[in-house]
Amino acid sequence: MLDAKRLFPVEGAARAVAVKLYAVVKDLPIISPHGHTDPRWFAENAAFPNPAALLIQPDHYIFRMLYSQGVSLESLGIPQVDGKEQADPREVWRIFAKHYYLFRGTPTRLWLDYTFENQFGLTERLSPENADAYYDLIAQKLGTPEFRPRALFEKFNIEVLATTDSPLDTLEYHQEIRDSGWKGRVVPTFRPDAVIDAEYAGFLDNIAKLGAMSGEDVGSYRGYLNALRNRRAFFKKLGATATDHGHLTARTADLDAGAAEALYQRILSGSSTAAEQELFQAQMLTEMAGMSVEDGLTMQLHPGSVRNHNLKVYEKFGRDKGADMPSPTEYVRNLRPLLNKYGNDSRLTFILFTLDETVFSRELAPLAGHYPALKLGPPWWFHDSPEGMMRFRETATETAGFYNTVGFNDDTRAFLSIPSRHDVARRIDCAFLGRLVAEHRLDEAEAFEVVKDLTVGLVKKAYKL
Repeated sequence: MLDAKRLFPVEGAARAVAVKLYAVVKDLPIISPHGHTDPRWFAENAAFPNPAALLIQPDHYIFRMLYSQGVSLESLGIPQVDGKEQADPREVWRIFAKHYYLFRGTPTRLWLDYTFENQFGLTERLSPENADAYYDLIAQKLGTPEFRPRALFEKFNIEVLATTDSPLDTLEYHQEIRDSGWKGRVVPTFRPDAVIDAEYAGFLDNIAKLGAMSGEDVGSYRGYLNALRNRRAFFKKLGATATDHGHLTARTADLDAGAAEALYQRILSGSSTAAEQELFQAQMLTEMAGMSVEDGLTMQLHPGSVRNHNLKVYEKFGRDKGADMPSPTEYVRNLRPLLNKYGNDSRLTFILFTLDETVFSRELAPLAGHYPALKLGPPWWFHDSPEGMMRFRETATETAGFYNTVGFNDDTRAFLSIPSRHDVARRIDCAFLGRLVAEHRLDEAEAFEVVKDLTVGLVKKAYKL
């Protein structure tokens, strides 16, 4: 199924350089600094239950496409809020195989074909006719020691993998991993949305839990900030090197102490307006940047996603079920309060992501090409694709260069897709660099340096790994 020169330029000179560059980076270790895999997998190291639970049900790229074509989430066994009995996994797999043609031309198809061929030796395209044979072979392999989570982690040559965790998480599975003596490095990431976004389910209860877990009085703004510092320190003790923030906008604010306290009290009252809630999130981004200056945690901002757009799906299946949608995002004016305060501070590393590709050349690359604290994250989510990656390199490099970017992250819940996603990113970087060399815009020796930096060096530096 897989051509060895896939995704490389068609033109001969650029393709030849890309092939040579890829040979240098294809086997380098995977650095996965931002993702959503479950630390419990690596703590308990239990066998994955079945092919559907491993490959379909955690991957919103797969089930959102099927849903768009009329396949119900119930039939795919997607967990429901009320905990109703799940679908038969073999039937889920048959539905998936019947609709595999829907993924033609998508990055999901690239990732899945790579996984089937490289992890399971399956070289015939998945179809309704071979669905059961696929299922049986994958299920058989999942029962072997070689396909336990830790063994796969090592097989994939993952050097470090970061999860994304609630500020209220006890991180017990991260502690179990550390206590087990296993050498695999799995670290948490501090994601405080549950105690910053007043629209988050159970927000006020979450604030109370934050106070209880930290031993701080969250009835005051000062106590609330100290509680967040306490939890950040706990995460850092268990290996965290970064925070992550999933706000709708990139708006930031820098209120004086009195105004911030008054705003916080309005938020705590439970009767705050939408405008006040947005202002509070804006203020908290600046506070989080200040805390990153203090404790050294790299800060990531992922704005521009209208979460849970499909209300019926949200009510029945909960968050993160493929119904989050991109929205236009403005950065230059919105980030100015934060950047005026911390953008020139070399102690801060602030990584910006976007779902709005129109801002790469107009806003993000110029910002990152100026402020020492700013770096550009890779194409994310809907743009984690060959075309999205190439557009990113073409629009961002001319202003920000390579060294104001941070390499690649896979941002996935689908564990087996990690090596395939990194392989796509490496191939696209090699293709882009090959073209620059062929056009005499970059020396070949420089291209070999850059491609290693894009694969490993920049991500390690940005995330302090």
